[in-house]
Amino acid sequence: MRSDLRLLPAAIATWAAAWALTRWTGAAPAVLCGSAGGVLASAVALLAARATARRTARVAAQALLVAGAVAAVTLGAVAHVAAREPVAVLAAQCADAVLAGRVVADGTPSPFGAGQVWSLDADTVTARAVTTAVRARVEVSGAEAAPPYGARAVVHARLAPADPAVEDAARATATDVEVVRRPPAVLRATNALRAALLGVTADLSPQAQGLVPGIAVGDTSRMPPDLGAAFKATGLTHLTAVSGGHFAIVLTLVTAFAGMVRAPRWVRVLLVAAIATGFVLLVRPEPSVQRAAVMCAVTVLGVALGRPAASMPSLAACTMVLLCADPWLARSFGFALSCAATGGLVLLVTPLVRRLTPWLGRAGALALAVPLAAQLACGPVLVLLSPAVPTVSVLANLLAAPAVAPATLLGLAATLTAPWWPWGAHALAWTAGGATWWVAAVARWCSALPGAALPWPGGPWGALAMAGATALLLVLVLRRAPGEGWPLAWSEGGRQARRAAGAYVRAALVRRRHGLLTRRDRRLALVAAVAVILLVTGTTTAVVRVLPTRGRVPADWQVVACDVGQGDSMAVRTGPASAVVIDTGPEGDAAGRCLDRLGVTRIDLLVLTHEHLDHIGGLAAVLAGRDVRAAWVSKLDQPAANARRVSDELAGAGVTRRVPDVGETVHLASGGWQVDLRVLGTGIASGGKRASVSRGSAEGDGINDSSIALDVVTSGPGGGMDLVALGDLEQPGQDALLTSLQAGGPPGVLDGVDVVKVAHHGSASQSARLARLLHPRVALVSVGAGNTYGHPTASMLDLYAGVGSRTVRTDRCGSAVLVVRGGAMALACT
Repeated sequence: MRSDLRLLPAAIATWAAAWALTRWTGAAPAVLCGSAGGVLASAVALLAARATARRTARVAAQALLVAGAVAAVTLGAVAHVAAREPVAVLAAQCADAVLAGRVVADGTPSPFGAGQVWSLDADTVTARAVTTAVRARVEVSGAEAAPPYGARAVVHARLAPADPAVEDAARATATDVEVVRRPPAVLRATNALRAALLGVTADLSPQAQGLVPGIAVGDTSRMPPDLGAAFKATGLTHLTAVSGGHFAIVLTLVTAFAGMVRAPRWVRVLLVAAIATGFVLLVRPEPSVQRAAVMCAVTVLGVALGRPAASMPSLAACTMVLLCADPWLARSFGFALSCAATGGLVLLVTPLVRRLTPWLGRAGALALAVPLAAQLACGPVLVLLSPAVPTVSVLANLLAAPAVAPATLLGLAATLTAPWWPWGAHALAWTAGGATWWVAAVARWCSALPGAALPWPGGPWGALAMAGATALLLVLVLRRAPGEGWPLAWSEGGRQARRAAGAYVRAALVRRRHGLLTRRDRRLALVAAVAVILLVTGTTTAVVRVLPTRGRVPADWQVVACDVGQGDSMAVRTGPASAVVIDTGPEGDAAGRCLDRLGVTRIDLLVLTHEHLDHIGGLAAVLAGRDVRAAWVSKLDQPAANARRVSDELAGAGVTRRVPDVGETVHLASGGWQVDLRVLGTGIASGGKRASVSRGSAEGDGINDSSIALDVVTSGPGGGMDLVALGDLEQPGQDALLTSLQAGGPPGVLDGVDVVKVAHHGSASQSARLARLLHPRVALVSVGAGNTYGHPTASMLDLYAGVGSRTVRTDRCGSAVLVVRGGAMALACT
């Protein structure tokens, strides 16, 4: 039996339209998308006109379904954009506003200090004495604690722009939060259940504290960071992202109970619907939960009508419905992974089982086919998240599978009993912890295996390459499989329509050669030409907008020396969208554009090593639209005009500036990324003329030797590196720094480092003794192409080559991106 794929083209078209409309929000893209859908649908219908009436009706219905789906999602996207526009405009102006709405996400610890981060569905916004009705989601941070889920709150906050690729219309830093209405009774009950579960698991082992609530209700707030990284590396994160598997376990149990008591069909339908609704409220309607819930609703409706729904049409229908209701789901990786995994299970499990059964037996084939099908389907999406292929994912899921159902059921039992029987709930949670211990052990063991993740190109091209490789593998493995369960081609009507269209085109070409083209032929040719133009234009626009002019920035970047011309600007990653930024380059927006490409929306610490224009000129562009927590500046306020400019721009952005102390340390961490920063020196100059000026230097005012020097130890999911940034220190300043380090510097620096940001753009004024002490693997030189200073100089290149360093220059590499994968450092030029 072939899978019914009739709704799949409409679902794909809906997703593509939603993705495009949420990237390029505005009337023109919406009109273009709707028009293109209509034109293409009309072309398909007309090209099939030579077929029989039945075939024509089938193809025309498919075309109309696609056009209708595109039109529906277009209307939905336009409505969403219009409803959130007032908040987005205020956010672009960093305005103060009062938001009122419903809390729609539980608070999570802020990665930037005290307080929590949560989401608000705002329905009104008041700014500048004007109140406007809106419908916009806002990410709120800064409050001491988040209000209860489902409560109505009024938030006084400073708005800031949000990432355009997410549903949030703005980010808000709250100064005051007032709860004006409690959550509804059912949400108060689910809040109490979740809180009680956290209470009874508080004294369990660290893995159980994180995994028992995570697997039971999707609460990962206490997941140990190292375990979270192991889950990501092994493809086990779906266990803590409640989705179809959890629904299947719960509803199978409910259905079995209803069958045991011989409940009539209508009772079973109502019971399943009630349990499913309560489960959604308990685990929160995240994108993967929404997908599972809507598919469950379609299935329940089919049972109620006595017509069980097929899985693939149900998936396609629920995808279209959800995307029309919320077009920003098209950009949710959680939603994409949930749909891809479900589609893979529906389409691939049966043929894979058939091919594997002769070798493994039916039970073994089924056990292996399920994780293999999900991994194959999710592969193209996963490489967009991380440019690597998890080679141990199938093994990890296979080994963890026996413990998943016990952990889920025992965790849910502990959740339901915790408010009224804490002792019994604690015993259930402790038992569930035994099951999660096995899952954690599998994740840690598999993630530590050699070759657990293999490098793969990131970005859209990497995803396309993965999709092509997956398709090739499936063809090789399944090409001899019987037709049952595997859609070897589209429906019979679709094949006949394509044959009819091809025959019509061939006949039209013959008529053209003989000068016998009809008016109908010319109309069809015009429609086809318009469709091709729209397709080519849309594809070209997407490629130009999505792909950068150079290589795409790796998703797991850790340190980036931005290509800002003849100047310095460096970003060191501290979280998914945050960084330490060292200098801002010369005048212009090059540094700001670099941070935009990196997705940096928050700067935990801005370090201006000294106040020459090639290090502070791009400050305004770096500050614009970003939340800057603090700034360090040089102890020498020279040149005076530049110092005043820095002071004014930082004050205008509300950023506190100060001079750091030698030996001062800062620890920053978020989302698996971590930075430990130490001040190695603050320069030797205190004004006046330097003692000496080496050849290759253009400044004799001592300002370069007032540069802040830093030791930066950074780590991420793939490992870490040690970097020393020398600002523009020249030989006297470097020698003074060397003396200080030898007298009591950090042991890691004294043993050599991975990376040195070479001082003063690679001028000739370098300390050979300091270079020998640091002997970095990589020497980063931030320098402009064709500069008139002769940077980098031959003597500097020879010096660092002599200590075994590889020199990387931004004038040749562009923005130099350093990543660590599997403990090995790699370079990408972007």
